[in-house]
Amino acid sequence: MATSGKKHLNSVTLLFKLPYYTQWGQSLLIAGSEPALGSWNVKQGVSLSPVHQDSELIWCGSVSVVAGFTSEYKYYVVDDKKNVLRWEAGEKRKLVLPEGVKEGDVIEIRDWWQVLIIFITSVCIMFSTVSNADASEALFFRSAFKNVIFNATEGVKKESQSVSLNKSLDPEDIVVQFVISCPRLVSGSTVIVTGSNPQLGRWQTQDGLKLSYVGDSLWKASCALRKSEFPIKYPFANDCSLNLLLDAPLLAVGRYHDAPWRGAGVAVPMFSIRSDEDLGVGEFLDLKLLVDWAVNSGFHLVQLLPINDTSVHGMWWDSYPYSSLSVFALHPLYLRVQALSDAIPVDVKEEIQQAKKQLDKKDVDYEAALSTKLSIARKIFNLEKEKVLNSSSFKQFLSENEEWLKPYAAFCFLRDFFETSDHSQWGRFSQFSKDKLDKLICEGTLHHDIIRFHYYVQYHLYIQLSEAATYARKKNVILKGDLPIGVDRNSVDTWVYPTLFRMNTATGAPPDYFDKNGQNWGFPTYNWEEMSKDNYGWWRARLTQVI
Repeated sequence: MATSGKKHLNSVTLLFKLPYYTQWGQSLLIAGSEPALGSWNVKQGVSLSPVHQDSELIWCGSVSVVAGFTSEYKYYVVDDKKNVLRWEAGEKRKLVLPEGVKEGDVIEIRDWWQVLIIFITSVCIMFSTVSNADASEALFFRSAFKNVIFNATEGVKKESQSVSLNKSLDPEDIVVQFVISCPRLVSGSTVIVTGSNPQLGRWQTQDGLKLSYVGDSLWKASCALRKSEFPIKYPFANDCSLNLLLDAPLLAVGRYHDAPWRGAGVAVPMFSIRSDEDLGVGEFLDLKLLVDWAVNSGFHLVQLLPINDTSVHGMWWDSYPYSSLSVFALHPLYLRVQALSDAIPVDVKEEIQQAKKQLDKKDVDYEAALSTKLSIARKIFNLEKEKVLNSSSFKQFLSENEEWLKPYAAFCFLRDFFETSDHSQWGRFSQFSKDKLDKLICEGTLHHDIIRFHYYVQYHLYIQLSEAATYARKKNVILKGDLPIGVDRNSVDTWVYPTLFRMNTATGAPPDYFDKNGQNWGFPTYNWEEMSKDNYGWWRARLTQVI
């Protein structure tokens, strides 16, 4: 059995056990937030050794820590050089030793994909069920489900819970701490443990042990049980029929099983979500009406086709949502100009109404809708630019997004100035550099307001999409995006990060039933070797750009 760590004064031993089948050359280790577990450096983590027990392969390892030890941790599958091959799904595990642990105690931690049991010899037992072992159940621990659809704990007061070991505890008593993670509770639910003994209510829910919410979907409670009452039988019960049945000796592992959850949703392109308020095309604020429709229809999810800016050519074929001008910028087409200001002049309001009559047709006039919106937005920008751009909320937005926003604004200016998005035709600006960018966007230039206008539009797009997303969350509807895998070869990203793309190749699809000649999408392929040099920073930034 693998061991790690030096003996400390007042030390205890953590003994980890995890059933897991690996392939030849693979092994398991634990890495965590504390130095004893490697401080998240996997190569410094605690290695586990395999032990066969009946038909299972159990990976075991131990480490010496001080009493009162707390840590986050995860399990990793590694090769013989401790290179990570994969890691377990879900949130980081949290280990908190109960009060009353004495020097020399051995704490056995049995994990099973978020199912955790801790056993302290002769002192205390902690049963912890923190998720189902099935991958399908782990889905409900994602924020979209836990915080949107099943947000029953929103507003519930957190209570600090710990195992309290009374010095006058009868030697025949054992303190048991029940812990369960319930991401699928409906509003108004409580979590109760019932069982066959008096402390657990003799199977009567009204007399059972009520658990307290401690955050992160976790509910806990403690009680003292007589040793003579083991093995114990108990389910976790609540209003949504969550059920865990454990009928086993002290260290048996249980898991809860719930009825399969089923949900439905709708996937739509943003431009098709029309309303009486839009200007020729669906807009972000129209999503609120779609959310209301989804609620009335019993839907829990609304998925949108990509909403990134695709205005590469300034023509109708820019309506293809998968050819991104920028993987970060939102499309100005979905801006509601009426919501830009509370003080829009009468003549601009009349212009908006006249434009509505022209654009409210059966089909979307992509070019006319975009040019009209940008023209009206510029007029409103000229009236209130100093007020908006000097506001604290705009300054925060600019500060949090300047890494992509400033190059994007510069690209849009140069695209319009040179009348092409092919940055190889931009003369001395064809090669991007930070120094050139800083000079191009600095104050005092004749085009500085053009640069700031693009900031202004993206700021309001963010506000309007955020408003719609917040509305959806309050209605328990998930608003889901669609990530286009490629970028246009004439894009902000290929201009700023040319080494990350192989411009002499193109993505596509092989011949199939739909096209016997195959498809050439025209997107450059990725230079994965170059991307790996900064640990895929471009991808990580892209994937964290969420509302």
